Order: sequence, then C-alpha cells, then structure tokens
Amino acid sequence: MNNRRQIAYVVDDDVSVCRALKLLLKQHGFRVETFTGATEFLAFKHLKIPSCLILDVRMPGMSGLTLQNVMGDRQLNIPIIFITSFGTIFMGVKAMKAGAIDFLPKPFTEDKLLNAIEIAVAKNKTQIKHQSAIANIKGHINSLSPRELEVFRFVARGMLNKQIASKRGTSIQTIKIHRSRVMHKMQAKTLTELIHFARQAGIISPQD
Repeated sequence: MNNRRQIAYVVDDDVSVCRALKLLLKQHGFRVETFTGATEFLAFKHLKIPSCLILDVRMPGMSGLTLQNVMGDRQLNIPIIFITSFGTIFMGVKAMKAGAIDFLPKPFTEDKLLNAIEIAVAKNKTQIKHQSAIANIKGHINSLSPRELEVFRFVARGMLNKQIASKRGTSIQTIKIHRSRVMHKMQAKTLTELIHFARQAGIISPQD
C-alpha cells in the first residue's frame, strides 16, 4: 500500500510509542511526523494533504483533550484518533462528542489502529475537497463588482428581477444584465446552483 500522499501525525510524550507507531505506519506506506508534546505539534507547519492525528490523552502540559479543543478553535481540521493507557468512559465520550474518530485503549491491535486511520484519512479527504470548493466559490465572489455582489445576494434570497429593480430604483433590463454577469462569473449553470454557492460561501444561511 502506497500512502505517501497521506500523513499520520503522532503526538505522545512516550518516545518509545512514537518510534513504534512511526515504524508501523511507515511499513504501511504512510508519511509520519512524531511529536512528544502538543505545543510542538501546533508549531509544525501542517501539510495540505489527507492526514490524521494519533493523539495520547494524558501528557505533561497540554493534554490531548485540550489540544483537541485548541485545534477546533484554530480550525485545524485534522481527524483525531485518541490512544491512552489511562482513559475513562467520560474521556472517551467527551472526545467522541468533540469529533474524534476513535478512542483506543493501549495496547490496541494493529488492525484497529489501521481501520481507524483509514476512516480518519477518508474523512479528511472529504474535508479538504469541501474547503477547496468553498475557496473556489469565494474566489469567484471576489471577482464580482459591488453592484453584482448586491444582485447576487438578492437573487440568492429568491427575489425576482422586477423586485430587485424596484428595490434598487433601476430598470429590469439593468438587473438582467447584472444577473447574467453574476451567473457567468460564478460559473453557475442554474439558479439552483447559484443558490447552492451562496449557501456554501455563507451569503445566505443553509435554511434560506
């Protein structure tokens, strides 16, 4: 299995665990980066390729659960697999509620870890694809003129050309021209697709 375009991060204060996991995952074709503390991991320049984080729960300084919260605050979207020798049901529930992929007590089997990693990397691939799509949409939005952006907002909210024209105090023909330019610049083939782009970019809420 060649997973060189996938990276597994390991954060564990036990150097022997880091070494063992690095050896195991390299044998399965993964690129591996290990850290003995959360701060060290946060300071690393994370690569924009499918990845996962194998994270110890109890560590000196910042714990694994605290790191999970910090990653959420920083929008560092790397799926987490927790590993621990001293975990509790409460810890496991808290970690899973916060989005962890799995909570594995040490010692765990190779198959369980690899299965969890497979799920985590697949999730991250979806996240990366979604983030890329949103960045693409926002790039198109940035190409709109102020008036086109205004028309885009009105159209995305379901307003008709005549309603927009009345609100703006201009002709329907002018609104049609702006609307056509919006469709072209946003690369939207249909009104439904344009509204979808607006939701993805936060122009309108998912409920609108």
